[in-house]
Amino acid sequence: MNKIIKKIILYLLMFFSVFFFLQNSIYKTYNNNSIEYSKFISDLTKNKIKEVKISDKKINVIKKNDDTYNTYIPINDPKLLDTLLIKNVKIIGNESNTHNVLLTIFISWVPVLLLIGIWLFFVKQIQNSGKNLISFIKNKAKLLKPNQIKITFKDVAGYEEVKEELREIVDYFKNPEDFKKIGSKIPKGVLMIGPPGTGKTLFAKAIAGESKVSFFSVSGSDFVEMFVGVGASRVRNMFIQAKKITPCIIFIDELDAVGRQRGYGVNGNNDEREQTLNQILVEMDGFEENPGIIIIAATNRPDILDKALLRPGRFDRKVYFGLPNIKEREEILKVHIKNIISKDINLSLIARGTPGFSGADLSNLINEASLLAVRINKKKVTMFELEKARDKIILGVEKKSLILSNKQKELIAFHESGHTIIGSLMSNHDPIYKVSIIPRGYALGITYFLPKTDILNENLKRLENKISTLYGGRIAEEIIYGKHNISTGSYNDIKNATLIARDMVIKWGFSNKLGPILYNNNKIFIENKNKINYISDATLYMIDQEIKMIIESNYIKTKNLLIKNIDILYSMKESLIKYETLNYKQIKKIMCRKNIC
Repeated sequence: MNKIIKKIILYLLMFFSVFFFLQNSIYKTYNNNSIEYSKFISDLTKNKIKEVKISDKKINVIKKNDDTYNTYIPINDPKLLDTLLIKNVKIIGNESNTHNVLLTIFISWVPVLLLIGIWLFFVKQIQNSGKNLISFIKNKAKLLKPNQIKITFKDVAGYEEVKEELREIVDYFKNPEDFKKIGSKIPKGVLMIGPPGTGKTLFAKAIAGESKVSFFSVSGSDFVEMFVGVGASRVRNMFIQAKKITPCIIFIDELDAVGRQRGYGVNGNNDEREQTLNQILVEMDGFEENPGIIIIAATNRPDILDKALLRPGRFDRKVYFGLPNIKEREEILKVHIKNIISKDINLSLIARGTPGFSGADLSNLINEASLLAVRINKKKVTMFELEKARDKIILGVEKKSLILSNKQKELIAFHESGHTIIGSLMSNHDPIYKVSIIPRGYALGITYFLPKTDILNENLKRLENKISTLYGGRIAEEIIYGKHNISTGSYNDIKNATLIARDMVIKWGFSNKLGPILYNNNKIFIENKNKINYISDATLYMIDQEIKMIIESNYIKTKNLLIKNIDILYSMKESLIKYETLNYKQIKKIMCRKNIC
């Protein structure tokens, strides 16, 4: 039920309750212990009345036998006073009872006042609904004035190529005449493409901060509503507001929420989204020019954007944001650490140990380290806190409360030792960094390899070595406990190894039988339903056989290698049970058959 209807019903119930209560009170007041006026005249005629008290039309009667009652004069009776005097009745006059008069007036005016109140209430509700409608279709973009934006390119570490691409936008805002003289046109739109957390929004703010212009920020999802036409209206309102304060930048985050390809709808708000997209297309490159307005948008799914949105004249320039490399990660860490760390920090080691981290991930790493330092009452963040925070983010939180039996610890130690030994013996493999049998997250133990540099592409040998290392733990269990006593702890290893082998066959062409042909037929979005690569059953069978062959060959090779180094397997198991965690120096000694004590 609507809230307004509920309020109206409540007010009506209150009104009738008060009305009936007052009416009942007055009725009782007027009719309490009263008799007919004719009976009073009869008693008066028979000399039964001793005394009367007259107040307005009310007469309080006291009889000679001391009985009392009330009566009311129905009409003006001029002979009453003479009759009372003739009968020697004591007459007492009282003041008018104004209380009953006021009560009567109040009762008569309450319905009128209540009707006026209800009418005013409805008028107010209509006014509010009008305001709500206006605010509903009003654009949700947040406006930042030039003096509110403190971020510049100096605050953004790394991404020098991106800065070079975007500096032209800044130069246009600062010196537009230089571009007009030579006849060049500045891009109307800049599309930032990259994974989440790589600094797309930060760069958009930095452009506005460098250019000293106003900045509109809005999410693509802010335009789309269940009512058709609302999104398009919001787009129009945003551009109308932007034209009043040019030059300015409009930043649309998560453009794919509103800019998906038209014609493939899976829900009821498809028409609304398409209308909104059409309005954006018109505003960006329609009949009306928008000089001084540059649109910057960010997305991590450029493949699903509408082609009309990507054509020249709209988003002319596309800037790609990748995950930062080692050097860029170190520069980003320097921006975030400021004065919170001690002097013995090795940022290059932290940068090397965080491959695949975005700028947002690195910021979170520093914050986690500072929180840990506060927790243990330290005034500065040291290498210890940074490594702990990194391990927490990558590997999960240590489960110190989980109690393992000696038998479970031994099995986990053998499993992790198998990973560590195989990874250390492989020539083309990332160096081992740490191994631990302390449970973290969903894992009962971890083996952590740290690449020396960022790996931009893989080769066949590295991929095979990865598969061997992943199966090292399961093979160690098989050698020690037998085939029928292998645990389920290798589930994640098997999954990752199978995915690598599958990609080797269907994506990267590392199968001699199938050759360098793409067999990937993953359907991710409904928009791609007409682009599925159909594969015959015979080819699917060959794919499965090739995947099986790759895994089996590497499995046999790994098992033979581990059997040859069975003494190292036992030695590393003993060290893990004793110390729980081994670093790369200790592991190196064990691999050289040396005592780590």
